[in-house]
Amino acid sequence: MSKTLSILLKSSSPVIVWIKLDYLRLGHTLTNNDILQLVATTFDFNNRALIEIFALADFNVTDEQVTAWLKKEEDKQSLISLNDPEMSLFLNGFINFKRGKREGEQAKAQDHLNNNMVFQKLRIALNLKTEDILDVFKLVDTDFSKHEISAFFRKPGNKHYKDCRDNTLEKFLLGIQCQLRPDESDELINS
Repeated sequence: MSKTLSILLKSSSPVIVWIKLDYLRLGHTLTNNDILQLVATTFDFNNRALIEIFALADFNVTDEQVTAWLKKEEDKQSLISLNDPEMSLFLNGFINFKRGKREGEQAKAQDHLNNNMVFQKLRIALNLKTEDILDVFKLVDTDFSKHEISAFFRKPGNKHYKDCRDNTLEKFLLGIQCQLRPDESDELINS
């Protein structure tokens, strides 16, 4: 059993446990719905908060939509897939939520997202520098160099570009969760 799995199994958040177990055991690919669940769990966002974050990107959603996006995959009948433009709008709203909504026209939804783009938007929202990101990964016993971190944020055509894998994005969000809840994280990491 990996250390990350041990940390997740002892976590107080059943949502993360479910996602991580699916990912590890079933070869599950992280979906936009999974990322929304991870962000909601990491920052303790309820449906109302998620609705307000979408609204900060000038995109109105209902409680029913949010509930359907947060359903587990086993509940396929009521699960609705969160598409890339919707996820992009959520992340744009999250940037506005964390950094303040800028005047004028808001950022447009992107038609296609990948983990690098999600990671970049989270980095912007949280106003993190490379050293801050390295500190977040250290909280979950993951080591990267400054060069490896910067490779995630380069343009895809750049020779130093590196794909951000699902487990990297998950570990980043878990590290943020540990950073936000140091009382819980010390207990989780040291056990």
